[in-house]
Amino acid sequence: MTVKHMARYAMVVCGLLLAAPVHAQYPSVPKETFEALKIERSASPKEFHEALTTRYKDPGRGAGKGQYGQYWEPIAMTKYFDPATFYKPPQSVKEVATREQCVKCHTDESPGWVAMWKRSTHSNLDKIRKLTPKDDTFYKKAKLEEVEANLRSLGKLGAKENLKEVGCIDCHVDINTKKAADHRVDLKMPTADVCGNCHLMEYAERESERDTILWPKNQWPRGRPSHVLDWRANVETDIWAGMAQREIAEGCSMCHTNQNKCDNCHTRHEFSVADSRKPEACGTCHSGADHINWEAYNGSQHGLGYQASKNRWNWDLQLKDMVVKGGQKFPTCQSCHMEYQGKFSHNTVRKVRWANYPFVPGIREVVFDKWGMDRYEAWVKTCTTCHSETFARSYLEFIDNGTSHGLDKYDEAHNVVHKQFEARLLTGQRTNRPAPPAPAKALFDQFWQIYWSKNNSPTAIELKLFEMAEDHLVQLHVALAHQYPGFTYTVGWAAMNRAYVEIMDEDTKLKDRMLLMDRVSKLEEKSKTSSLLDFDSTNGKFTLGSLGGGMLLTGTLALAGWSRRKKNQK
Repeated sequence: MTVKHMARYAMVVCGLLLAAPVHAQYPSVPKETFEALKIERSASPKEFHEALTTRYKDPGRGAGKGQYGQYWEPIAMTKYFDPATFYKPPQSVKEVATREQCVKCHTDESPGWVAMWKRSTHSNLDKIRKLTPKDDTFYKKAKLEEVEANLRSLGKLGAKENLKEVGCIDCHVDINTKKAADHRVDLKMPTADVCGNCHLMEYAERESERDTILWPKNQWPRGRPSHVLDWRANVETDIWAGMAQREIAEGCSMCHTNQNKCDNCHTRHEFSVADSRKPEACGTCHSGADHINWEAYNGSQHGLGYQASKNRWNWDLQLKDMVVKGGQKFPTCQSCHMEYQGKFSHNTVRKVRWANYPFVPGIREVVFDKWGMDRYEAWVKTCTTCHSETFARSYLEFIDNGTSHGLDKYDEAHNVVHKQFEARLLTGQRTNRPAPPAPAKALFDQFWQIYWSKNNSPTAIELKLFEMAEDHLVQLHVALAHQYPGFTYTVGWAAMNRAYVEIMDEDTKLKDRMLLMDRVSKLEEKSKTSSLLDFDSTNGKFTLGSLGGGMLLTGTLALAGWSRRKKNQK
């Protein structure tokens, strides 16, 4: 074979190699996802992305308006919460713009966007190509090569073509498009699958939450609670769909949008990886009465240590290197919740046990069963990054048993109020308790009770019970889990105890009322008088625990006794 023929042969071989489908092993994606998608781990990026996105966009598996879609309509903000379903390009902007024109125009129109983008990795990918092994961000070079391999498999990048940047047009129209974009037709708000064109591994890791949190006895629906189905959990909450106060309801949506997009954590338009590695990236959503994680973490020794030393940590390093090389001395949300068996990924639920809400029926049962104990062992491994195994097991037992004590107190109160409800003793049960807005139903112990009220629906004691579970028990558990005892015993246990006392006090009053009613009924029967004590009258009601109620009962009993004595004297 001549040199000319050898050269030609080599070119053909290289061409075939370049044209061949790119195969990846996706080591950080759990096997459950491939099983659920019915594809092999050797699938090409194109095959993998298509399988993930087909499921991601399927209304039957979480996309869109949900099963209660007929009960609610979007408001103006909703298009930003679920852009795939509701976003429509603005018709007032008529420009047809090229890649360069997008940047030029928005430099004047929205300079903040452009300034953040120019600071981002997206704005200058050649800078990544020039990194050397001595640079802390050298790992980004391999990541860029992976991104370009993904795009070649998807047919969005030529065999010998490299990306120079990821600009406005790449995310808001199509990656690496060469055409000018019409704002009125082509513009879109990026959803998770759009980011997944490039960041396939991260997209797949995130989507794998659907497959790795499967409750043994369906305590929660498949894949929940998780980031990847948080929108579904939102729109398929009956009171959320039924509330007429849409701006209040959609307040929930401001956090329940991780399913639909990536910029809750990776804030646009800089998309700083370093920033997303800090607890502040989690704090906006993981805060407040029923998920007090941010407050508990900040008050803990872990959180206070983080605040004191974070400026000395090297945030440019990957999470796996932060402790050994980055100077990290205290755990963050990310270092604990993104870790599993020594590795880090966008799947944050592989160690979930109590799922933040201990009161969900059947949770405690699986926490102490094999399913939960396997996850317990995974937590032991996480904690031993910094602590001894003995300490880790002791503290995890501390969390579980402390949470169980709180659950015991709640269960006792729940049973008491449930009996009151079943006996139709709660105020207004016979006369003036309207049903909640459809599709919610007038049942006992429902989520709508914390958001909707009318007349005596719910009663104060029912609301107290629900707050005991949704707020105080959660606060007790979350504070234990994040090592902040101040919350455990003040906003947690103490608040639960106060609610417990009020519930038991009300129960005593109701029982006393029934005994008095029974005595009066017997006296009336003997005296042949008409009833003087009609608790269900629409003309007026009293509260037994009030002074007026007590005086009325006392007077009624005295009157009935006097009538009986007079009759006997005759």
